Amino acid sequence: MIIAIDGPAAAGKGTLSRRIAADYGFHHLDTGLTYRATAKALLDAALPLDNEPVAEKMALEVELAGLDRSVLSAHEIGEAASKIAVMPSVRRALVEAQRAFAARKPGTVLDGRDIGTVVCPDAPVKLYVTASAEVRARRRFDEMVGNGFPADYLSVLADIQKRDERDMGRADSPLRPAEDAHLLDTSEMSIEAAFLAAKALIDAALNK
Repeated sequence: MIIAIDGPAAAGKGTLSRRIAADYGFHHLDTGLTYRATAKALLDAALPLDNEPVAEKMALEVELAGLDRSVLSAHEIGEAASKIAVMPSVRRALVEAQRAFAARKPGTVLDGRDIGTVVCPDAPVKLYVTASAEVRARRRFDEMVGNGFPADYLSVLADIQKRDERDMGRADSPLRPAEDAHLLDTSEMSIEAAFLAAKALIDAALNK
């Protein structure tokens, strides 16, 4: 059983995915962390972010079992990750690793930008989780302030909009809903409401 969850930054898909995985006893992978881990490896080695062969080599060495969200969530790592994520050879390397993860028993929940369209196009359940840019920026701003980081709402909004443009406009695996994905707009939904809506869709698929 593979559950594919896609959507833009700060739409709530990560929180939702972890909740779903815990509820069903499935393995969970935030595929965005695989790009962040690759970017961190480049930054740690003081290697350039515009050298695709070097970035591909780092991508091939990423250990999916050792992804630390607390470390990889740093803003500078996210910025670096969005630069290497447009590289086709990096994407190919990480997609292969993500597909291998998706085959784990008894089931998996993968969240990212291209799970339903590229990584697992045959997944029986596909969700596209979204929210308005303003709502997503407010969530990210509140999260940063809550964690003690200085933040400016307008700067966060501009960053979200720039990220959307980069994710949706890239030539390789652009962010978009799969044709058979269920749309979940969380702009005015609590995480509990989003979880219950997702659970109803997943239960329907499991009971087919």
